[in-house]
Order: sequence, then C-alpha cells, then structure tokens
Amino acid sequence: MDLGTFIQTIANSLVLGSIYALVAIGLSLAFGVMRMANFAHGEFYMVGAYVVYALYTLQGWPFFLAVLMAMPVVAILGLLTEKLIFQPTKSNTLAGFMATAGLAFILQVLVGQIWGVGLAKQIGTPYVGAVDLFGALVAKQRLIIVPVTFATLLALWFFLYRSKWGRGLRACSSDPETAALQGVDISKVSGIALALSGASAGLAGGLMAPINSVTPYMGHSMVLIAFIVVIIGGMASVEGAVLAAFLMGFIHTFGTTIWDGITATMIGVAFMAVVLVIRPQGLLGRNAV
Repeated sequence: MDLGTFIQTIANSLVLGSIYALVAIGLSLAFGVMRMANFAHGEFYMVGAYVVYALYTLQGWPFFLAVLMAMPVVAILGLLTEKLIFQPTKSNTLAGFMATAGLAFILQVLVGQIWGVGLAKQIGTPYVGAVDLFGALVAKQRLIIVPVTFATLLALWFFLYRSKWGRGLRACSSDPETAALQGVDISKVSGIALALSGASAGLAGGLMAPINSVTPYMGHSMVLIAFIVVIIGGMASVEGAVLAAFLMGFIHTFGTTIWDGITATMIGVAFMAVVLVIRPQGLLGRNAV
C-alpha cells in the first residue's frame, strides 16, 4: 500500500467511523434509558436519507438545510416510537423488540409505496471536487461528514454533562430506580432519549444520502453494524459506542482495501468476539451488579 492509498484509506475510515458513531450513539442512548433495543433504528437512518431526497432533490432546498430538517423529522418519529411502542411494552422487552421489528417493515413498505421500490434514488452531490491531503484526493462530500460528526458529538457531550435533562438521562441510564426516587421523570427522559436517537440517525442518513444509494431497505445493514458497535463499546455506553464506531470504521475500511468487503466483515465480527471474551461488558461498559 503506497502512501497516497494509505492516507486515502485513513480518510475513508474516519468518514465511515463518523457515520457509525452517529447511528450507534442513538441506539446506545435508547438502550441505556429503556433497556430495550430498537430494531427500527436502521429505518430511522433510511427516513433521514429520504427527507434529504424529498427536500434537496425534489424541492430544491439547500443541502444542509435539508439535512437539518431530517433531524427534527426523525426525532419526532423517535418520540412517537417511544410513546406508542416502548411505553406500552416497557414491562416486556421481547414484545418491545418485536414491535419495533414490525415498525421497521411498516416504514419500509410506507416509503416504498410513496417513492417506489424500483431503482435506487440518486441524489446529486452538492459539494463536487476533492481535497488534496498529502497526495491523496478525498471527495469534499465525504470530508464534510467528519467535522459535522465531531460538532454533533461535542454538542451531545455538553447536553449530557451540562444540562439538567442530560444529567437526568445519564442517571436513568446508570440506575433508573434511584433516578426516579430523586425526582427524575423517567417518561420524559425516555422521550428525550428516543428523540435524540432519531435525530442522530436522521443526521447520519441525510449526510450519507448523496454518497449511498437511497432505497427503502438501506437501513437493514446499518442497524446490524450499529448493534455490533454498541455491543463492542458496551451497552448503554455512549463513549464506548463512539470508540467502537471508529475502530470498526478503520477495521472495515482497511480490510476492504487490503482484501475485500466480506473479509472485512468477518474481521469485524471476529473483533467483536475477542472483545466479548476479554471484556464481556464491552470496551467501556460497566460490570453487571
């Protein structure tokens, strides 16, 4: 591997890790508060991409304005999911998981009925050209994903550690019973967690819309990767999800460059297995008590 290819691969790894991080932190937040897995999280990512398709490609909105609109749209979807699915099934984890699996299929069919399930939607690249980084050309469209992701992660950090509701969310994630005794409204915090979860997934889908083919089924592979990332990082650990996301981004990108996509996926799964053998709670997860 020459220097140019090496730098190109590092840049692609950062981009892929950024997208994994945006999707995985939402899944981790939701699980941390409600102790339930949202199988429809990949469809949240897909809806974000379709919002950008509808507003940017069909309506002619500025790209970043369309991406910003994807966040509240999918956040509302997340809030509705919490109220209509997770609240009624909070005493039955399996029922909640199966209900979100059903929601995933409903969203796929609904989007397919509105925009069709034939050819993938192609979204024009708003930022054409490439940036020369030490001899490697990195597409501007991909490069902007990294600073947007880090800005989002910084904003989330301030919310979680510097705001009242953020501290309440962390308290619920650590010990919901004690948090409730301290006056934290579990219902409101759960709604905030799912809204943030939806917003981050919508942002990721919107940013990737001009890069990936937009189809009703594009979220399926993403949610599987997000589950792997969250498991590696530690369930309910946002910091662990971010760390694992970038590790998986590097593993998958370098594995694909050196070998192929299937081998890269196998290496990623093997890495997850090794982590769970050494640290069953994940990289930054807490031991069960």
